[in-house]
Amino acid sequence: MRRFYSLTLASVLLLLSSQAMAQENIHVRVSDYDTMWDFPFITDEISHFDISPSDNHLNAYSTNGIVIPFDADKVRQVTFEDAPAEETKDHYKVFQMYISTEDGAEIVSRDDYLPCYISLNALGSFSNYSASAQIRGRGNSSWLWYDKKPYRIKLDEKHKLLGLGKAKSWVLLANYRDVTDLMNTFVFELGQWLGLPYTNHTRYVELFINGDYKGVYQLTEQIQQGSNRVEVSDEKGILVSLDVDDGPGEAPYEEDNFWSTVYHMPMAVKYPDDDMLTPAVRDSIRDVFAELENAIRNRNYPKVDSMLDIQSFIHYLQIQEFIYNVELSAPRSIYMHKEGDGKWVMGPLWDFDAGYDFDWANMTTGHTFFSDYKETVMGTNPYKRNGNYNYVPQFFTNLFGCKEFVRLYKEEWNKISDSIVSRNWGEMEKYIANLSNGPMTREAARWPVSRKFFEAEVEKMHRWLESRAQYMTELINNIPEPEDSPADEEQFCGTMVCNVTMDKNDGYSQKVQIHVSKDELLDLLDVDAESLAESKITIVPLNADGTEGQNHTNGVFGGWFNEEGNPLTWGEGHVYIEVYNDLFNWTCGVHPYNCYDDEHTVTMQIQYPVKSVLKKVNVEVRFTIVNQGGWWW
Repeated sequence: MRRFYSLTLASVLLLLSSQAMAQENIHVRVSDYDTMWDFPFITDEISHFDISPSDNHLNAYSTNGIVIPFDADKVRQVTFEDAPAEETKDHYKVFQMYISTEDGAEIVSRDDYLPCYISLNALGSFSNYSASAQIRGRGNSSWLWYDKKPYRIKLDEKHKLLGLGKAKSWVLLANYRDVTDLMNTFVFELGQWLGLPYTNHTRYVELFINGDYKGVYQLTEQIQQGSNRVEVSDEKGILVSLDVDDGPGEAPYEEDNFWSTVYHMPMAVKYPDDDMLTPAVRDSIRDVFAELENAIRNRNYPKVDSMLDIQSFIHYLQIQEFIYNVELSAPRSIYMHKEGDGKWVMGPLWDFDAGYDFDWANMTTGHTFFSDYKETVMGTNPYKRNGNYNYVPQFFTNLFGCKEFVRLYKEEWNKISDSIVSRNWGEMEKYIANLSNGPMTREAARWPVSRKFFEAEVEKMHRWLESRAQYMTELINNIPEPEDSPADEEQFCGTMVCNVTMDKNDGYSQKVQIHVSKDELLDLLDVDAESLAESKITIVPLNADGTEGQNHTNGVFGGWFNEEGNPLTWGEGHVYIEVYNDLFNWTCGVHPYNCYDDEHTVTMQIQYPVKSVLKKVNVEVRFTIVNQGGWWW
């Protein structure tokens, strides 16, 4: 039952003082952005309302001391009503959320929470919610680069929000870069449709913070271990992220991260957390992950199948390439989880507003997507990594050297290719219908990004996805199957030596090339020129101890090498080698800020399969670095 009052503010206060206020849902209606907003205040008992003369706020005081301020000039009505008897469970609506921080404090930190109070109007679809909580900023580039900020909320007690599973931690994604506000939502729907476990959900809200309209936000689950989240066990569960920002390169003082053993990927342990994650536990997770890395590097498909949920791996990669999510190459926001002795599983999916052919050249101002549907991350031949991001970790591409994997990859795509857009865009249209009806108009008024129009950008997105799906079908079905299974044995055939002199002032100019003798290579491999199939050649950088390293250059093959001769990342490198289409003339360069040494010796290894034998030839490159013209800058 609703009791509805439309009075002057003074009359409202007089009336409120005479009301029995126990067991009520009290709604304060405010007017802003040419519309009315209805914020619930659910309480067992409210002591009183009053007006703060200093800042002209209507304050609601609960018996536990919580104060919820509303701008008195905008308050139009106050109602008392019972909770809705039935919930429509229409999650496509755009709901209304009001957050007030203690003393109106501004949210300026990603580390420190502020006490706050949340009022969430579920518009009859679910139960309304209001309670005390905490809020802070979140995100990396989205927090640093854009005015519209994302937030993380921590409720005082676990609770359902808008029909989603009970939990304390929630995320409000700003999606400022994404003019459609649909990019993450489309992927979440896609992941749920494909059955990827623990895929997030979307609930849109229009958000006020301390009376300031912040626009349309995407409310979703925080990725973490726990019930209604990534539900691996407390005792044996593992949740990790492959992420440059959280890894040891960008966060060297954190104790929860490491470089992966084989592919040197930046990794952070998300669970176990807190006191459970000792250095010994962290190192054991690295060692367990290294077992999977070694199986992938060796293209031992039966062993990989015993350690990795391959179907989740395939669907995960297909989504990344379909959306053209370049974050796969960094990597960033790539999650994996594992239950005890069970298999590694990909997911949850996260962070897709850098996909859809985003224009990185104007990343802070342009908000430009959907230009070219034929760009690729992994390439037309992922095993060779011949796409736009050919430094994508080989952890994601080496299995394309297995016949079984390539065949299953094609089969899985062909099962979904005809409906991947139609089914999931049908879901988008339900969200679009609600977003179009006022919310995105108000969003554009609050954040007029690049003068983009919601309806036009949504149509571009739809056309791009349809074209992309057709292109992906052609691309995937033409991925070459390996001609040979992984070699049963290996044979080391010898070492070639190349001497190179470079001026450190040449830096990245690639004025110098490394010339590898084809005749000498053929002699060592014991292969004649006519039968040599260059497409079968693989070139890998070696660590100083002779084990295989990881290519972090833009070349199809190559490596950045540190002063000890180990292939690492650009930031740690001194010299580099890149191999593109010419397998016998390699480009090279020097990091002008890092390199102070006169000499470096590094090793690349040429690998070539001959029947069941993988023949290997080391190319030892001896760099002499001179400085003829002072510092290059």
